[in-house]
Amino acid sequence: MNGFCPLASGSKGNCIYLGTPTTKILIDAGISAKLIRERLKIIGVALEEIDAVLITHEHTDHMQALDILSCRMGIPVFANSETAKAIYAILDECPKFKIFSTGETFEFGDLEVHPFSVQHDAVDPVAFTIQTGGLKLGFCTDLGFVTTLVSGQLQGCDYLYVEANHEPSMVHASARPKIYKQRVLSRQGHLANGECAKLIELVHHKDLKHIHLAHLSSECNAPELALKTITERLQSLQAKAEVSIAFQDMISKPIIF
Repeated sequence: MNGFCPLASGSKGNCIYLGTPTTKILIDAGISAKLIRERLKIIGVALEEIDAVLITHEHTDHMQALDILSCRMGIPVFANSETAKAIYAILDECPKFKIFSTGETFEFGDLEVHPFSVQHDAVDPVAFTIQTGGLKLGFCTDLGFVTTLVSGQLQGCDYLYVEANHEPSMVHASARPKIYKQRVLSRQGHLANGECAKLIELVHHKDLKHIHLAHLSSECNAPELALKTITERLQSLQAKAEVSIAFQDMISKPIIF
């Protein structure tokens, strides 16, 4: 498959497939290798075809499968040095790391990858823009606050995969512990629906084609609420980009290049 497809999105695990005629990668690998294999098969891709994994940060829901994919299968893992150290400490095995520097663009195959910093409670978390075939893709989740760096890096994207994690009122009303609520609502936590809408307003342009809303909380959000919030903001901007949900338990809308 030439394009990209979210394979899983949410607190139980995150993984995105991105492929071109010459390069096939995963962005994060936070579900089991078995599930990754099964969901890749749905879109006609074999796990053995994957050339590399890009990792945003060391939380388990983003790197769970690395023991199989890298330590056993030998698939290289792109991460910054602090994230690589944290992953090694968690796995007690050494994946086949290729280290990038946050803020510096690198090339892999026919992909031009730019990792940039986001605000989250990890050692050195990043999001990515990836350019290939004249298209710019933005993948940005697990952030509690939209910095000017974030909005600047996501300018000009043809496709966006962005976090719409929660509705603050639902967080406050939930039975979750106070420490959880404080974390999620903090600037090191996760992005609310309204903040996602503001981010999209900052970066939208007439050629923006599609937006995946990602990392939705199963308890403190609802797909219809996230869609309503973002769709209404796009309508107010007279923007025509399509919007869909990135799901936890199944693949989401594939984008074909």
